[in-house]
Amino acid sequence: MPVIEVRSLSKTFRIHKKEPGFWGAVRGLFYRRYETVEAVRQVSFDIEAGEFVGFLGPNGAGKTTTLKMLAGLLHPSGGSARVLGYVPWERPDGYRRQFALLLGQKNQLWWDLPARETYELNAAIYGLERRLWQRRMEELTERLGVRDKLDVVVRELSLGERMKLELIAVLLHQPRVLFLDEPTLGLDVVSQKAVRDFLREYNRTAGTTILLTSHDMADIEELCPRVIIIDHGQIIFDGPLAEVIERYADFKLLTIRCDPDAPPPDPRDLTPWGEPVEIGPAFVRLRVRRDRVIPACKALLDRLPIRDLDIREVPIEEVIRNLFTRRVPPAPAPPG
Repeated sequence: MPVIEVRSLSKTFRIHKKEPGFWGAVRGLFYRRYETVEAVRQVSFDIEAGEFVGFLGPNGAGKTTTLKMLAGLLHPSGGSARVLGYVPWERPDGYRRQFALLLGQKNQLWWDLPARETYELNAAIYGLERRLWQRRMEELTERLGVRDKLDVVVRELSLGERMKLELIAVLLHQPRVLFLDEPTLGLDVVSQKAVRDFLREYNRTAGTTILLTSHDMADIEELCPRVIIIDHGQIIFDGPLAEVIERYADFKLLTIRCDPDAPPPDPRDLTPWGEPVEIGPAFVRLRVRRDRVIPACKALLDRLPIRDLDIREVPIEEVIRNLFTRRVPPAPAPPG
């Protein structure tokens, strides 16, 4: 039985449309115009226990709204959902003790207190035994490398240190389901890798079901075997990450390195086989149709003084970007 079951979940908002200028503000006191916005439309999916699923979409697609409904912070306008057998927006105590929500842009730690004191408050709220939560705090801070930051006032921490301590705060009660919204937002490369490595290992060892939203495709590539893609409030893809490339990237990137003493290749000689995307003194990168990679390689090897040839998939971020804009540019058709 799935841990998360979502059926035709929808959410609409009624938004006040303010007219510009002073007189627009005055008119707004007596007459208001409203607009109905569909943030989530008929979304359905299942997530099994222990899955690590990426939830992708452009800004305003409905990702965070969906997470907030599953966390019980918003009531849906239609449809249904069950998490761990509970209806989230009914907010039963049994459910609140088994899930956690981390919003990368929202602070959960008290700004003017050390993290240790927030943990103690959280432990009291969840009714955790002192010995249990302290052992868990020490274990998590050790794994994330922030044990020496427990007694530092939160406002004095770096963004990376604060995010690691925020993550510990939501894991202190050992939730079975974890909703993560942009957990690496704004972090430096070192901190991003530390958070990713921790989440991967935590998912593997604890078996926690994790639903992750992120605009950083490195998060998705490293952590999520499965992705759900949402756009304009509707799911447009649900399946393995590798299938996104197979389905929405009908080309590969072919990098050719030529003899540096030879004349540089003429782009006009290359366009029959692919679209040049980058040209250097002794190399060229082409976008070649997936079904024409082998013929293109053979033809180019016959025509150019090639020293090295590399074939790669298109970066996943480019595939996703093209999917959102509905413009996956096809490579030129080969001659004949």
